[in-house]
Amino acid sequence: MTTTDLLAADTSMGTVTLLVADLDGMTAYYRDAVALSVLASTVDTVTLGRGTTPLIILRAAPELVQASPRDAGLFHTAILFDSEAALAASVYSVATKAPGTFTGSSDHLVSKAFYFTDPEGNGVELYWDRDRAEWGWVHGQVEMSTLFLDPNAFLQEHLTTEAVEAPNFGEAVVGHVHLAVGDIDSAREFYVNRLGFEQTIMYGDSALFVSAGGYHHHMAMNTWNSAGAGRRGRTLGLGQVDIVVPGPDDLGSLAERMSHHGVATRHDGHTLSFDDPWANVIHVTAASA
Repeated sequence: MTTTDLLAADTSMGTVTLLVADLDGMTAYYRDAVALSVLASTVDTVTLGRGTTPLIILRAAPELVQASPRDAGLFHTAILFDSEAALAASVYSVATKAPGTFTGSSDHLVSKAFYFTDPEGNGVELYWDRDRAEWGWVHGQVEMSTLFLDPNAFLQEHLTTEAVEAPNFGEAVVGHVHLAVGDIDSAREFYVNRLGFEQTIMYGDSALFVSAGGYHHHMAMNTWNSAGAGRRGRTLGLGQVDIVVPGPDDLGSLAERMSHHGVATRHDGHTLSFDDPWANVIHVTAASA
C-alpha cells in the first residue's frame, strides 16, 4: 500500500452522534455522570464535550426503535483523557452517580481503560494512553493485552479532592470508535483497502484494529455479538462517526480514492459522507480550510 492509499498521519476522530429516545436523560448521563460539559443545545440536539472540543452529539429520535444486540452498529465510543487524574475524576463521577452502568476495566499495555454502558445501551470507554515510547510493536502489530485493572486501586492512586469537587477538569478527545460489524474480511476491505487506515491488530476473524499515523487504533471492528449482521435499519444508537483529516487536499484525495473503489459518497464542499458495508454513516471533514 502506497502513501497515496493511506489517510494522513495526523488524521483523528471527531464527534460521535447518537440517536436517542430520551434526550434529557441521556444528556444528564453524559453531563452529570461522565462529567462532560454542554457546549450547545437546541430543542432536539445537545452537543457535549470538554473545553471547546465537542465529543458526543445527542440527537432526539424518539420515533425510532431499539436495535437488536445482534445488529451491526456502535460497540463503544472511547473518550481519551489527557491525564490519569482527569480519567480518575470522570470514572469516580460515573461510579457515584450511575454505578449500575460500569461494566469493567482493563490495562491494555498501551492504555488504561474503564467501560460503561449508557442508559440506552451504547457502550462508553473512558481511557488514558501511556506514552508512545512505551508501546511495543512486533511484526507491524502493536502489542495490546487485557490485564486486570483494579478500579478502586486506580482511584485511590489518582483521584484528588479537587477532582471530586470539579470532575470536568482536563482535556479529552474521542480517541477511537469501536464498531460491531458482520464480518472482518469486509471490514478490512473497507476500512483499510478503501478508506486508508493501516491495520494495527488482527484477531483472527473476530476483530480488527486500524489507525492512522501509528496510533494503536482510531477505529476497531468486531463480530463478538454481531457475526453475520447485514446492513442496519434506522434505529436508536449510532447516528454517525466523524473523522477529521488535516486539510482539503487530504479530503480531496480520499474522495478520489473512494470513487476509484466504487464507494458512493456525498460531498457538500465541506464534508465527505459515505456508508460502510453495514450502513454505519461516516462523515469526514478537514481540520483546516
